[in-house]
Amino acid sequence: MVKNTTFKKCILCRELGNSPLLCTGFSLQRLLLLWSILMGECFSSSWHYLSPNLPKKKRWGMILFNENPVIVGFLLVLAAIDLALALTEDTGQATIPAVRYTNPILYLLTWVLVLVIQHSRRWCVQKDSWYLSLFWILSILCGTFQLQTLIRALLKDSSSNLAYSCVYFIFYAFQILVLILSSFSEKDDSSKNPSTTASFLSSITFSWYDSTVLKGFRKPLTLEDVWDIEDAATTKALVSRFEKYMAEELQKARRAFQKRQKKKSKRNPGASMNGLDKNQSQSQDVLVLEETKKKKKKSETTKDFPRSWLVKALFKTFYIILLKSFLLKLVYDILTFLNPQLLKLLIAFANDPEIYLWTGYLYSILLFVVALVQSVCLQYYFQLCFMLGMKVRTTIMASVYKKALTLSNRARKQYTVGETVNLMSVDAQKLMDVTNFIHLLWSNVLQIILAIYFLWAELGPSVLAGVGVMVILIPINGVLATRNRAIQVKNMKNKDSRLKIMNEILSGIKILKYFAWEPSFQNQVHNLRKKELKNLLRFGQLQSAIMFLLYLTPVLVSVITFSVYVLVDSSNVLDAQKAFTSITLFNILRFPMSMLPMLISSMLQASVSTERIEKYLGGDDLDTSAIRHDCNSDKAVQFSEASFTWDHDLGVTIRDVNLDILPGQLVAVVGTVGSGKSSLMAAMLGEMENVHGHITVKGSVAYVPQQSWIQNGTIKENILFGSELDEKKYQQVLEACALLPDLEVLPGGDMAEIGEKGINLSGGQKQRISLARATYQNSDIYILDDPLSAVDAHVGKHIFNKVLGPNGLLKSKTRILVTHSIHFLPQVDDIVVVGNGTILEKGSYSTLLANKGLFAKNLKTFVKQTGPEDEATVNEDSEDDDCGLVPSVEEIPEDVASLSMKRENDLRRTLSRRSRSSSRRLKSLKDSLKIRNANILKEEEEPVRGQKLIKKEFVQTGKVKFSIYLKYLQAIGWCSIVFILLAFVIYYVAFIGSNLWLSAWTSDSKIYNGTNYPSSQRDMRVGVYGALGIAQGFFVFIANIWSVYGCNHASNILHKQLLNNILRAPMRFFDTTPIGRIVNRFAGDISTVDDTLPMSLRSWVLCFLGIISTLVMICLATPIFVVVIIPLGIIYVSVQIFYVATSRQLRRLDSVTRSPIYSHFSETVSGLSVIRAFEHQQRFLKQSETAIDTNQKCVFSWITSNRWLAVRLELIGNLIVFFASLMMVIYRKNLTGDTVGFVLSNALNITQTLNWLVRMTSEIETNIVAVERINEYINVENEAPWVTDKRPPEGWPSKGEIQFSNYQVRYRPELDLVLRGITCDIKSTEKIGVVGRTGAGKSSLTNCLFRILEAAGGQITIDGVDIASIGLHDLREKLTIIPQDPILFSGSLRMNLDPFNNYSDEEIWKALELSHLKSFVAGLQAGLSYEVTEGGDNLSIGQRQLLCLARALLRKSKILIMDEATAAVDLETDQLIQMTIQTEFSHCTTITIAHRLHTIMDSDKVMVLDSGKIVEYDSPEELLKNPGPFYFMAQEAGIENTNSTTF
Repeated sequence: MVKNTTFKKCILCRELGNSPLLCTGFSLQRLLLLWSILMGECFSSSWHYLSPNLPKKKRWGMILFNENPVIVGFLLVLAAIDLALALTEDTGQATIPAVRYTNPILYLLTWVLVLVIQHSRRWCVQKDSWYLSLFWILSILCGTFQLQTLIRALLKDSSSNLAYSCVYFIFYAFQILVLILSSFSEKDDSSKNPSTTASFLSSITFSWYDSTVLKGFRKPLTLEDVWDIEDAATTKALVSRFEKYMAEELQKARRAFQKRQKKKSKRNPGASMNGLDKNQSQSQDVLVLEETKKKKKKSETTKDFPRSWLVKALFKTFYIILLKSFLLKLVYDILTFLNPQLLKLLIAFANDPEIYLWTGYLYSILLFVVALVQSVCLQYYFQLCFMLGMKVRTTIMASVYKKALTLSNRARKQYTVGETVNLMSVDAQKLMDVTNFIHLLWSNVLQIILAIYFLWAELGPSVLAGVGVMVILIPINGVLATRNRAIQVKNMKNKDSRLKIMNEILSGIKILKYFAWEPSFQNQVHNLRKKELKNLLRFGQLQSAIMFLLYLTPVLVSVITFSVYVLVDSSNVLDAQKAFTSITLFNILRFPMSMLPMLISSMLQASVSTERIEKYLGGDDLDTSAIRHDCNSDKAVQFSEASFTWDHDLGVTIRDVNLDILPGQLVAVVGTVGSGKSSLMAAMLGEMENVHGHITVKGSVAYVPQQSWIQNGTIKENILFGSELDEKKYQQVLEACALLPDLEVLPGGDMAEIGEKGINLSGGQKQRISLARATYQNSDIYILDDPLSAVDAHVGKHIFNKVLGPNGLLKSKTRILVTHSIHFLPQVDDIVVVGNGTILEKGSYSTLLANKGLFAKNLKTFVKQTGPEDEATVNEDSEDDDCGLVPSVEEIPEDVASLSMKRENDLRRTLSRRSRSSSRRLKSLKDSLKIRNANILKEEEEPVRGQKLIKKEFVQTGKVKFSIYLKYLQAIGWCSIVFILLAFVIYYVAFIGSNLWLSAWTSDSKIYNGTNYPSSQRDMRVGVYGALGIAQGFFVFIANIWSVYGCNHASNILHKQLLNNILRAPMRFFDTTPIGRIVNRFAGDISTVDDTLPMSLRSWVLCFLGIISTLVMICLATPIFVVVIIPLGIIYVSVQIFYVATSRQLRRLDSVTRSPIYSHFSETVSGLSVIRAFEHQQRFLKQSETAIDTNQKCVFSWITSNRWLAVRLELIGNLIVFFASLMMVIYRKNLTGDTVGFVLSNALNITQTLNWLVRMTSEIETNIVAVERINEYINVENEAPWVTDKRPPEGWPSKGEIQFSNYQVRYRPELDLVLRGITCDIKSTEKIGVVGRTGAGKSSLTNCLFRILEAAGGQITIDGVDIASIGLHDLREKLTIIPQDPILFSGSLRMNLDPFNNYSDEEIWKALELSHLKSFVAGLQAGLSYEVTEGGDNLSIGQRQLLCLARALLRKSKILIMDEATAAVDLETDQLIQMTIQTEFSHCTTITIAHRLHTIMDSDKVMVLDSGKIVEYDSPEELLKNPGPFYFMAQEAGIENTNSTTF
């Protein structure tokens, strides 16, 4: 503390002009300062101590011995000795001066207080208090004056005050020791994050983070190395605080909203609702048309909603952080204006040799101290702002997720999954970004006012000329920025369209390859890309203009201001003090001026995001009040006059239903398509809007949806669905749901990982896993929405008997089964016939038949038409390798693709493709499963080969190779690079020149005074200074515009190479690479190369040359400065090397941990009804919170690493300023004021530039990774060339004869053969049916004909031409396939049928007529130009299948392959397809992959495959005569001969 000041009147009194009173005052002032700090700390400690919410250590926990109190004890003793000496000494005066004993007494009290405070902080997590640390620092600083006084006194007279001096020296040393000890952080094992226990000094310098940086430098960081966030910042804690304020504010906003509504309704009372006719049956097509009408209406009048509550709620949640950062920013802003004043004093010092030398040193030290405090304030302010941003983002993301779980269906309909994910990613990010600038709103205004005030003091009214120029340039900048924003919005649309097409291309890549359509789609993408690049170029040109103005502004402003100043009044002479102080002030002014437009635009963007989030979070929740849970009810489910609708605007869907279902009953719900069966189930689950009436439900509910929802995870995780594992029950469920055969085929059994949306499973497998999930949960009521639709008849029978039927696993439960399978109806307890949203009939099977009502009538016609439904299918759905083509209903949107939207480790496409190797152990799967589960260690074993199909994405670690930089620079062009660099160098030469010129100009003031300053000299000074300024702006503009063109060229080249190569990649590349990962290259990485990388490169060059030029200027003035630069340079580079390694890896971890948040979210949204039915919302919420927290800790670490770096770099910058000013003081005899001004005004800018250089180096390293990732896919191996020199003869194939000769094939080089030596002849126009169990190699056969798979041995010849000898397109254009999954692309119907415009409209209409679609297409307003949505979602599945048939009809090729797919098609459409094929393709050689035997009974020959070999190949009649594989399959299906399809 401030020191034991009062030794003998002598020393201090002498120093202070011999006045004991003054001496007392001086001591008291220092003590008062320190006491004010201590009292603050005292209050803070007691509050901390008593506050129940703040973290404390256990009171009686082991308290580590703390050295500080011991040393403070010594200080107490020293104060007592001082008092004793004071009282006993003989001063030779009559009375002892009061100050001699009041001082030591005050010190005694001070040390007692310090001890109390230290003791009280023992139970706080953070032992060290910032009050105490400040107290020690100030105490030591105040003591230095007295220390030097005592030393000087001793040097003069060694015996003087020896005792006091010794006491004082010990006293001072102890204080330094305490400060050193208190700067060490205390280790605390209970804390997950060292920042919570860090000492004050460690906190402000971020030294607690050193260990992480060191670790990151030694090895790439992993998630385990990153510190957890503190408890108060976890998602759960943040959301619970936010929700409290959100509820209050939202309520207020809703009240305001209702008032607005009332006012509106008074104004236009005539507005009425438009609804559908209540009795109209809503078929799928009507609904689709209604949707489009509604969308149009919505776009015309945007709906109102409760507004303006989000910002208030966020403010209330985080006001403390805002307040802290406000104070720090205020201190920083005020200190900023001290620098020019100190500079002014230093110039005056250099100009006046009379001033004492120590004054110069004092100014230098002050300059350094001010800069140091500024750095600390600024960095801590940034830390708080970024932390606030992170917390806001987390709060929004978690709130959106939570809201998604409760949002009503009506509100949910307004958003696609993509749009909702956007709220979480894009909008939350916008709010995060704006929090970093939020304080600039008031800070900019404050800085501008202060700068103008100080400039006025320097230059008087002439400063208005300069400010005027700035003000004029603001709107110009604003206009340019607005234009730029418009271009960006336009470009986002282009980018969205391009990514949409890319997404579709990759989803349907197999179709493109089958039909050889790649060139058409490639052109579409190229055309969109051209538009995008054109806009990018315009954006770059405007950006260059903005940069030009930005660089010209300070020059123009200073030229105009100085010119006006010297021209207004001839007595005004520009001297160094005025010129360089003004330039420093103009530099300060430049920042808020340039930030204003940027601030406004980011505020606008954030306001749009705020509105979107407000609309979503303020949306209506699901109203489940109509679903009553009553445990004492005698009915399991009871509908009472229940009417429900999906949307009140669309009329009622479920109408006045009364229905009782008793506990334990099996009730079948039947009805035609669109009759309301699924809606009835949804009403029971509370998914619909209640009109009137209610539903009573007794007990818990399990639900199997019509479209099965599968999570990305193992099969086991999907079935357990968060429940405990009961091994016996689990085995029973697997067996009952017919999953054991599948698990045998799948690598890794039930531990096989399923890709997102179950992409590597067939439809039937997904449906059975979905059923197994429900069966495993022990619920009371099972709602089963057509679970048997996607499985084969014999599998359906097995499931019905083992799970659903009277003897199944669920026999004691209440089961409500929606089904189309008529033959199960006799076994159910009750049948409910639904039509047009009401119940038409209800009763048992026999009762309904006896009633001869609608049910009986329909049953008769149906049985007549089709014969039994019980045709067995040989294998369910398809071989899995086509499942990747199932259009994902809701792909995550393009804009988020950039956020690496797919989980890094997902599994994709066909796992079960591999044929079982003969060496597979024949041990029953049940046993192996039991053993695996019993022995936990085995799960840790290496996964089975193929269990992980997806290659883990290759994450680069360490430095990016230099060759990647070269590749990018090469793409820009070497000539361009030379010119760009040259222009930048000339700019800096002009910059140094203008500084030197200004220095020479100001030296005129020593030669001339105001009266004799020649006007010619003055004009020359102004003219040259202005010319050099304009040269700077011009060359920056030239360099920028050239780099824009160069980088645009590079973007174009890289995208072209990437697209060309991806489209030529073999199919196996797409099998092992998730779509998201490829889209990511086209979205995120291309976007980085387009926008971010060029800017980073430009900034880097500017920063680098800027630092060089500043150092050159300092060295020109004081060459000795080189000695300082070298060590500082070494420190700078080493800090940078340490930081870049850590930062790079943290950025990677951030993006890797961000993907699971979005994929989990989109998964949740698509499975909402299931999650709600099982009431698992809390579990999913917890998973989401965990994922967000994992990402948060990476973001927190990254933010801290930036601050860690900035503090160290600013210290280096401050040291450069300090040493430069020190040199000016030391060499002041050789220097003039203008040189000092010239050097220091530039040195003051260097801190910021140094900071930027490292930031940019790191940015470039982060962003060049995009080029590295693109390059990785540019180098993917290609399939065979599309066209070769050897072309097939004209009109080939004319006959359609196919020969297989010992043909062998495998999927990937490391796998076994799938086809093992196939040899057979197929004659012209023969109809061949191919059958075989799953994994027999049927689909592989079609893939071989199209050379999707290349031969591993043998050959295929078509009409005598070896297909391996010609180009892929020559081959594929001549074959036609009707694939199993009808894939459509967004675009017109015409484009979907004929992407190359090869056919006339007449031909297309003819094909549509033959495929029974003519009436449908003719009925559409747009006809052939009707826009198909992504994946063909606005057409029914049947219509899509018929369109695929139309494609085949158009091609008229001699060979047709049908991967026959009727699982998705109703029986009527199935018959239409069969008829058309028989008539229209009679002249073709037809190969049909059969899934239902009856479709191939009329074939000329049947090929039976097993394990990749042909086991039988003959006509169906012959094969049915001999008991063989085909005979047994037919028996199983109830087929006895080719004509009989009866039981």
